[in-house]
Amino acid sequence: MTGDFDLLPADTPVQLIDPAGRPTGQKGYPLPGEAALLRAYGALIAARRLNDQAYALVRQGRLAVYPSSHGQEACQVAAAHVLEDDDWLFPTYRDTAAIVARGVDPVETLVLLKGDWHSGYDPVAAKVAPQATPLATQLPHAVGVAHAARLRGEQTVVMALCGDGGTSEGDFHEALNFAAVFRAPVVFFVQNNEYAISVPLARQTAAPSIAHKGIGYGVPGERVDGNDVAAVLAVLGAAVARARAGEGPQLVEAHTYRMQAHTNADDATRYRQDEEVAAWAGREPILRMEAYLRDNALLTDEQARVYAEAAEALAAHTRDGLNTDVAPRPDDLFDHVYACRTPQLEEQSALLADELAREEAQCTRS
Repeated sequence: MTGDFDLLPADTPVQLIDPAGRPTGQKGYPLPGEAALLRAYGALIAARRLNDQAYALVRQGRLAVYPSSHGQEACQVAAAHVLEDDDWLFPTYRDTAAIVARGVDPVETLVLLKGDWHSGYDPVAAKVAPQATPLATQLPHAVGVAHAARLRGEQTVVMALCGDGGTSEGDFHEALNFAAVFRAPVVFFVQNNEYAISVPLARQTAAPSIAHKGIGYGVPGERVDGNDVAAVLAVLGAAVARARAGEGPQLVEAHTYRMQAHTNADDATRYRQDEEVAAWAGREPILRMEAYLRDNALLTDEQARVYAEAAEALAAHTRDGLNTDVAPRPDDLFDHVYACRTPQLEEQSALLADELAREEAQCTRS
């Protein structure tokens, strides 16, 4: 099934650029070219600015909640950049930056977290599934899309994202087994950020790594430094190419870290120490890539300014788009359950309309 590709992941995560911005010279995966790295750097800057803007919108009451990917931007950007137009991305609730890097309007992306709609964008047009709040439930759906594409003879590849906590869910195991048996062209990309809310990785698995979990299903695994965008681009790009060539699924584990709290409602100081967070700050994905680009004369001050201005424009667009109030339409509760309303939904809609009319009449009399 896997040809010459070993099921076992590497002993250490693939790293092409070290935290100081120096190339490691590691064999097995080529360093992406200048254009790909510059594009990724610009997207990293935009992703970080988007995270900061979304957090500010939460504090202003414009978003109900925001799960930040601050520190995980290399994973977000690479997952989107290795896909072609007809490929699909299946994100989690923490993958807003990946969706935006895929080309979806951030205002439409954040509608879910504002509480207006389950998805503010057209999944079919964007080739991006709605963000999934339940853990790992999107993974069997991702395999289904990949399997259907293969049956139709299409070249579609699906990138299915999840976190380390999601690997403890039954959906994760079912999806890997399904994908392996049917050789579905799907890449399972686990962003191991060390915590599932307050639960550390040691309480999720006793396996040597999450990537090792693929062995039992006949799915090759790979580990990558999730803060090295060059390495993540290379590893995910190779996995996508194998899937497109008909070689079946792959499990990729990115070792990264959630620098901020699980969401704005979480107090991360209750379960991890400041020293641990500070240690990961030295592995920062943006400064690492910037150091490499500048050391190799690939990034000028003018280019950096252009990327920063584009990120500010993205933040302004997001801020302006979410600083508008949407008038709620109660009947929407019944319009989008089935393609056609059932008699039960019609009855419920009528009851709600009657109740609202009586409340309005009472307010008018008052």
